[in-house]
Amino acid sequence: MTRNEAEIKLKKIFGFDKFYDEQWEAIDMLLRGGRMLLIEKTGYGKSLCFQFPATQFDGIAVIFSPLIALMRDQVNSLNEKGIPAKHINSEQTHEENSQVIQDAINGKLKILYIAPERQENQEWIEATRKMNLSMIVIDEAHTISVWGHDFRPAFRRIINLVQLLPEKLPVLATTATATKRVQADIEQQISGNLTTIRGNLLRENFNLFVIETKSEDEKLLWLAENINKLPGTGLLYTGTRVNTEIYARWFDFVGINSTDYNAGLDGDTRKEIEKGLMNNKWKCVVSTNALGMGIDKPDIRFIIHTQIPASPIHYYQEIGRAGRDGQKTYIILFYNSKQDENGIAEDYKLPKAFIDGGRPGIKKYQKVINAVKQEQLGEKQLMKKTNMKQTQIRVIKADLIEQGIIKEVSKKYEYQFNAPELNAAKFDELRNAKLKDLDSMVDYVFTTEPRMKFLCEYLGDTLPSKFENCDNSRYKKRTVNPEKETIGKLIEFRGTYFPVLNVESTNSNIENGIASSYYGVSNVGTALHRCKYENGGDFPDFLLKLTLKAFRKTFGNKQLDLIVYVPPTSSGELVKKFAEKISYALKIPISHKLVKQRETQPQKVFQNAYLKRDNVSGAFNYTEPDEINNKSILLVDDIFDSGATIKEIGKLLTNFGAKIIVPLVIARTVGGDINFE
Repeated sequence: MTRNEAEIKLKKIFGFDKFYDEQWEAIDMLLRGGRMLLIEKTGYGKSLCFQFPATQFDGIAVIFSPLIALMRDQVNSLNEKGIPAKHINSEQTHEENSQVIQDAINGKLKILYIAPERQENQEWIEATRKMNLSMIVIDEAHTISVWGHDFRPAFRRIINLVQLLPEKLPVLATTATATKRVQADIEQQISGNLTTIRGNLLRENFNLFVIETKSEDEKLLWLAENINKLPGTGLLYTGTRVNTEIYARWFDFVGINSTDYNAGLDGDTRKEIEKGLMNNKWKCVVSTNALGMGIDKPDIRFIIHTQIPASPIHYYQEIGRAGRDGQKTYIILFYNSKQDENGIAEDYKLPKAFIDGGRPGIKKYQKVINAVKQEQLGEKQLMKKTNMKQTQIRVIKADLIEQGIIKEVSKKYEYQFNAPELNAAKFDELRNAKLKDLDSMVDYVFTTEPRMKFLCEYLGDTLPSKFENCDNSRYKKRTVNPEKETIGKLIEFRGTYFPVLNVESTNSNIENGIASSYYGVSNVGTALHRCKYENGGDFPDFLLKLTLKAFRKTFGNKQLDLIVYVPPTSSGELVKKFAEKISYALKIPISHKLVKQRETQPQKVFQNAYLKRDNVSGAFNYTEPDEINNKSILLVDDIFDSGATIKEIGKLLTNFGAKIIVPLVIARTVGGDINFE
């Protein structure tokens, strides 16, 4: 097919007049049965490079993508154009996914999007043998490389499939962010006669700024005074789920139209927020980096990071979601450079913690090996046996499978006979590489050269262009100089913003509760730690006043009959005395009849929700249950972590006839087995 012939079909099917030269080069190669790696900036039109050929081939093109939002949007768009396309992912029911697989086998689809994790499904493995495959596409291909910024073990299995394909079956890998090292790794893995096209990564419409601060409050203050001055709508990225909530509540407090988004929300809520973003419902959406990938909104006018990402590659990927229409776009990064007693900047700690936690220590690998030596174990069983988080178990088992130490048998893992010794040298190499990337992100903060030049060169894109689009070239530096009124509002906000405890369930009369603060905010956590673990005496009065304030604001109109407190594990009578003070202040009677009927360990020693639940299951009793029948109860504790203890007591009191149970605690942590993203 000539380019002219292809562009006639392009106009008819997709409504575009012409291909970019590099688009046509990629498409021409795929039409000839070639293999290609395409590295082009976000918004370039990489999707067209596989969607157009897919319409011209007999059979079905399978697109591996980690981005559910992108799948959804692109399938809808393709169907509107009359191109039969569907997707398989976790948002659909098992029955819906099975029907899609059957449609693919029966030749009813031209394009099928699938999440890489689905390859572990036996139904999918058997189905691929029956499909008339026309092309394989690996979208976000940096995820197949351990050196990539978003490596996912499940992506490695795509390579196993690719290596079984006929030599002339087209394969396309695409990404917007690959260093030369990642590029070389992808090329080696896909192998075969592979051609690479690396495009121009420069985003000339970006205006890049870094704002150095000395506290988290300075970030909140600057945003309160300036975010409404930015054009259009945008995204504000935070480092943790908790911070999405804090920033969104602060914006509500000062009259900035926003909402918060993270991967912990249910699918329907996420879809509603994504739809609202497309329709400019809010000035900004406050999110972890869970939002943005695959969202096809060309006019995001600003992206603000309140926390440095783990590398310049992450940063380029995330800011690349803005300004795809080529219009002027603002890119702002905050950096809290205040140093602790060890000379470590505050904003260095979180990404460093991600790196440290991303690859568990060697002792944890050995724990898993020892466990599977004894018996075949599934993922949940491994978590219980080893006391590890789900994310850690998944990283470890992927590494052990790759090194031939364990194998998967019917969703369980068993030790391989004559397995080799664990090779940890690669883990150290990878960790050191990630720390080097993080240091380069700090270099970006303090560089005096043009910021886009820094990013392009880091990604291996050396251009002769003149860079004049940042606060190191054409624009004035941004600093934090808040008005007294804004400072006063922040003080007021800190004293009136109380985190919700989400504990409601269908088998309990417990209601969502309230905490006076997050553990890590201001001096609350410090005071709690001193009292609980450093013999610091009773909880200080400022914690009592703050907790009472939280109660009165949230439950002040609720008629409660009795106060019950969580019996201690290791903190003596701290909670009891605190509950007595609450009882005195609120003039609600207190009961001392909630007791432990067996010993438990402190919840903080357990690393996953399964073990936290097991630790407290059946551990409590109420010595005079008739006392609480048909009563409304205030349940008091000091720290809310996973919520397992509160929920267990809620079920117990419900079974004894309690009408409602309202939890009230001093502080809420991030908690349990929750991931940061």
